[in-house]
Amino acid sequence: MKRWLRAGATLLVGAGLGASVTHLLSVRGGEEEPDGAGLLSIIPVLPIPKVQASELTVSPVGPGVVMKYGFPSLANIKTRESYVTSYDPRTRTASWVIERLNPATLSGSSDRKYCEFKEDDSVHGCHRATNADYKGSGFDRGHLAAAANHKWSQKAMEETFYLSNVAPQNPHLNQKTWNNLEKMCRSLTKHYLNVYVCTGPLYLPRPEADGKLYVRYQVLGQNHVAVPTHFFKVLILEQANGRGVELRSYVLPNEPVDEKIPLERFLVPIETIERASGLLFVPNIMKRTSNLQAIASR
Repeated sequence: MKRWLRAGATLLVGAGLGASVTHLLSVRGGEEEPDGAGLLSIIPVLPIPKVQASELTVSPVGPGVVMKYGFPSLANIKTRESYVTSYDPRTRTASWVIERLNPATLSGSSDRKYCEFKEDDSVHGCHRATNADYKGSGFDRGHLAAAANHKWSQKAMEETFYLSNVAPQNPHLNQKTWNNLEKMCRSLTKHYLNVYVCTGPLYLPRPEADGKLYVRYQVLGQNHVAVPTHFFKVLILEQANGRGVELRSYVLPNEPVDEKIPLERFLVPIETIERASGLLFVPNIMKRTSNLQAIASR
């Protein structure tokens, strides 16, 4: 009984969910106790203030700076040396990863030859991808936050090799067109004050023979790592001298893509990604700037 009480107290105090479990905790022997009686009358329920995604910060330096334009969602947030991620335990991949690029982050002596793909020990073993899941799968371990974006620190670069920052990616896409998109992101640092990059997987429906839409995707290994049907990149381009923000958003299929196709062909309205991913970008960005230019085509 004491152990049950301690577990209940931890749930209520730690999660602030007292109101939602009042009924369950006040039932004893099939009969409800009067209001105020029982466990809830002796356990203080700590109120949890409402937090807007754009108001959440990580730290005054490092990852906190990365999130200047807000969090697309607030589930399972993990912070690294120079990127922030939201992990999805169901798919064994991230929902999104955000990094900030500028000449300083792209410069340094860090070398990926000292890096190895590794499990993320901060993820429960039941929800974690392993290298064995990818072995012989025919898919690359595709970085979401690219290693080359974090040359300023060997530790920062090594942290991009966590499998929580990786998703199964078609090898041709990873090594060709997707790599070109990553290079383009880095090249934009020559023209903008900062380049904020949010990358993630998508699982999009496709029509089948019966005329209905289905979401189908492969899973890899014993841990069932989900293979995305598509990937997205949202670029928040911060202009110098307070001239506002430019927004570009891309969606690429997780399949071979002809390198001759201009990257501009993969530009989509930001609303397309927001609807498909369940994430929100524009409301948070607008809390930081009144001058937003969204580019959906070139």
